[in-house]
Amino acid sequence: MHRNHCLFFERMIGMSLLIKNASFVITFNDRDEVLEKADVLIEGQKIIAVGKDLFFNLTEKPQVIDAQGMAVLPGLVNTHHHLYQTLFRGLPEVQGMPLFYWLVNLYEFWRHIIPDAVYYGAMVGFSELLRTGCTLTTDHHYVFPRGRASHFIDTQITAAQEIGIRFHATRGSMSLGKSEGGLPPDEVVQDEETILRDSQRLIETYHDPSDFAMIRLALAPCSPFSVSLDLMRESQILANEKGVMLHTHLAETLDEEAFCLERYGRRPVELMEDVNWIGENVWFAHAIHLNRREIDLLARSGSGVAHCPSSNMKLGSGICPTSDLFKAGVKLGIAVDGSASNDGSNMWEEVRRAYLLNHLRYKDEGLSAYETLKCATRGGADVLGRPDTGRIEAGKAADVILMDLKDVAYAGSHDPLVSIVCCGNQSIVDTTIVNGKVVVQKGQLLTQNTEEIRKKAHQVACEIVQKERGLKK
Repeated sequence: MHRNHCLFFERMIGMSLLIKNASFVITFNDRDEVLEKADVLIEGQKIIAVGKDLFFNLTEKPQVIDAQGMAVLPGLVNTHHHLYQTLFRGLPEVQGMPLFYWLVNLYEFWRHIIPDAVYYGAMVGFSELLRTGCTLTTDHHYVFPRGRASHFIDTQITAAQEIGIRFHATRGSMSLGKSEGGLPPDEVVQDEETILRDSQRLIETYHDPSDFAMIRLALAPCSPFSVSLDLMRESQILANEKGVMLHTHLAETLDEEAFCLERYGRRPVELMEDVNWIGENVWFAHAIHLNRREIDLLARSGSGVAHCPSSNMKLGSGICPTSDLFKAGVKLGIAVDGSASNDGSNMWEEVRRAYLLNHLRYKDEGLSAYETLKCATRGGADVLGRPDTGRIEAGKAADVILMDLKDVAYAGSHDPLVSIVCCGNQSIVDTTIVNGKVVVQKGQLLTQNTEEIRKKAHQVACEIVQKERGLKK
């Protein structure tokens, strides 16, 4: 870490912050307030006041951030990712392929991942997310190569704690290998006893159910074509016992739908009903190929959806019915998905693409810029069961970002909401505050040296890819 960055970060820890005279504060509170020339006061890990010319009576004078010309809003929430995939971006072997073919080819590379790959893959993804305004992210790690260390989730949690991001780790899994009719090779699947035992260990070691928790756990069998129904049922039972959430890929492609119909005689959502995977403690990635009954079921049950626009476009999976989901009352968040199917962990880019892709499908009946941003902030927090964040109001977590509207990219734009969603030259935020601590300032990460991360991550990535290519020669 650069020493000047380190000193600044040390000064910020435990201090009160006053974000002063923001041009716009987009709150996403229950009244949907957008305030002009307003302040946000933070003490410790909480927002304690929002308004104009705030009076403060604190134990120490707050650090003041001049937000004139800035838009202030809650940190973005990333509801689905595969952090290790940051090391497998731009592989020519998989470009232009649909999901099943893409996966079959990538499994051959992923079978070589090691703890360093998991650590630096996470650090790359976290760095990108924080610099593009994400304060809370989840991750779905499901690849545990046979014979290798299995403490990959612990490694991700260590990286999250070191870099300073709020993190929901999920213990992903694959148990249905190719020999039993699944998609992944047997070399990257685990037996159900091992999966459930490690799931329980992780929950008991790391899960924090309290408000403002920095680390939570969820259970995440990968997909209908890579796990057994028994594992889905047992994971659901364990999650209920331990009070954690459930997550999986669902209704992503027509190939998945055909697989479920052929193997089980059920559509993907029907399959989830059969194994009691519908409810307020469940969220699904993608949810593209849904009928009206299924959308209504997700709404009634309180299930959530992580919309992954870039991944869905790149893999040709389809267009998520976001307006139908939103209007039905389904909890809807936005996500970057794995960087090998994206190829970045850029939350602002996902917001823009979610807005544009929605209008491609729904035209003038599409979601507004405000509604899209609401999905990326409050909506994502609700999907992850976090009503303590995703809003700017007193009593909520101090997860706040500042966007500089003085940049030339916003010249000639007359609405701040439309500006920050649609003016596509800006993705790096000015400031990111997580849990009351400034972790990005003037677009630069303060908690880690990104150049060191880049070098080490790229070295590990090259070694893994070269190893697999060497085996194929």
